[in-house]
Amino acid sequence: MNKTVEYRFQVRWGETDAAGIVFYPSFYAWMDEASHHYFSKIGHPTTKLFENDKIGIPLVEAKCVFKSPLLFGDQVTVASTMSEVRNKVVIVNHTFLKEGQIVAEGYEIRAWASLNGAKLKAISIPDSVRKAIKSTTASV
Repeated sequence: MNKTVEYRFQVRWGETDAAGIVFYPSFYAWMDEASHHYFSKIGHPTTKLFENDKIGIPLVEAKCVFKSPLLFGDQVTVASTMSEVRNKVVIVNHTFLKEGQIVAEGYEIRAWASLNGAKLKAISIPDSVRKAIKSTTASV
């Protein structure tokens, strides 16, 4: 079973429109934050991957489906799970919850890439990362 990691935050004023409703690009920023949080929680912070190994996890594709609005001040939980781990790519599913109710669902496809040299180059995901993702611990 792949590990689910929860990322919690409060909606800030700058993430909303004039009506105080979350502006849709904020969900994409939160998915990005939740993905980086996920890797930190499984022991592979992306800051260290970049600093030590020149590894990045660039975004290849993202989608989000909105079910209910979020407002300024709302407390939000993003539950993130790796639904698929391929040789060089991961698919991260994100479920946005407010008071236990799903308000949005989305996913990201991210490549595992070397930043050594002039161009990004997709590389195999290390076994240590695969094992951390596949951990039987259900939540962090």
